[in-house]
Amino acid sequence: MSIAIKRVYEPAAPADGYRVLIDRLWPRGLKKEAVPLDLWAKELAPSTALRQWFGHDPALWDGFRHRYASELDQLAEYWQPLAQRAARHPLTLLYGARDEEHNNAVAMKAYLENWLHSHGPR
Repeated sequence: MSIAIKRVYEPAAPADGYRVLIDRLWPRGLKKEAVPLDLWAKELAPSTALRQWFGHDPALWDGFRHRYASELDQLAEYWQPLAQRAARHPLTLLYGARDEEHNNAVAMKAYLENWLHSHGPR
């Protein structure tokens, strides 16, 4: 199983494998054609209400992760194919936030890894 996270502003690497942007908004200052990307999964981004509530405040991190996981529970049709791919091939979740420790890609990586450990690849 291989799930990595990377800021979308970092250069692509062959080891990235399948590259998926999981932000609802396109990252500032980047042209779409300049970003090596396999999928822009806007559906997997936190809801606007959750994103605004969190505001990248580390004090709200635990609450954000719990609420985001609840949202992801309702979106299995979008994330399960990514989890299944990650069980066999490298997957890189791309995000635009400056905070490398408290962002939706970190939360989603933990969510996918937990699901794969519980259910195994299918």
